[in-house]
Amino acid sequence: MLYKDAVKPAFAATAEGPSTVDPAEIARFSRLAQEWWKPDGAFKLVHAFNAARVSYLCDRLPALVGRDAAANLPLAGLEIIDVGCGAGIVTEPLSRLGADTLGIDASERNVLVAADHARRQSALVAYRHALPEDLVAEGERADIVLTLEVVEHVADLGRFVGHVAELVRPGGILVIGTLNRTLTSFVKAIIGAEYILGWLPRGTHDWRRFVKPAELEALLAPHRFSPLETVAVELNPLTMRWRIGGRPSTNYLQIYRRMP
Repeated sequence: MLYKDAVKPAFAATAEGPSTVDPAEIARFSRLAQEWWKPDGAFKLVHAFNAARVSYLCDRLPALVGRDAAANLPLAGLEIIDVGCGAGIVTEPLSRLGADTLGIDASERNVLVAADHARRQSALVAYRHALPEDLVAEGERADIVLTLEVVEHVADLGRFVGHVAELVRPGGILVIGTLNRTLTSFVKAIIGAEYILGWLPRGTHDWRRFVKPAELEALLAPHRFSPLETVAVELNPLTMRWRIGGRPSTNYLQIYRRMP
């Protein structure tokens, strides 16, 4: 059970070994916590990007678990964990698909903002200030696990991916969203989005931490994950609209299934 309708804003202290948290990254996003739900705030570009991403996931996730996306609550009876949920801009809309949904984040301020927004929207979603290794130590598992725009910010990519992998039940689905380490992503996501256009706060990303799809596949293979699809999340420069499709040269989603 994923603590539905409860907020637990306290770190579990059960994980062993060094943390996967990068304190500098957590401090940066904690300072911006109040900006997440502001359409014209520091993350205004993220809202349009997020709308395309959430729409895609709301269609694909039910299909991948054998459910009808057109049903009233297509994921009822299942459990979702959103690792690195931020202020809940993905967690909250996905919770409306009917799954028992938990968002966790290493920033306590993010969790408090997410929980406050969920209460005001009457969203049935729970949040915890916790790391994936904490949930693994507690024996938590879910049918669907997501970690979106997180892996490029962690201190130890291999350990983090391993902990997230352990949260997925056999036969379950894992969704990872991140940025590809290419020349195109350096130009678009760093120079363009942060320094020229100012769509994101400067220093939001470190290009050296971007992750190639093949690197994620290699990290997940020992945990018996099979890749299902890799799709780009692209901005059309003519219409200024985000869409799913094309070559994953910058932002992309990877979806995996854990083998029984």
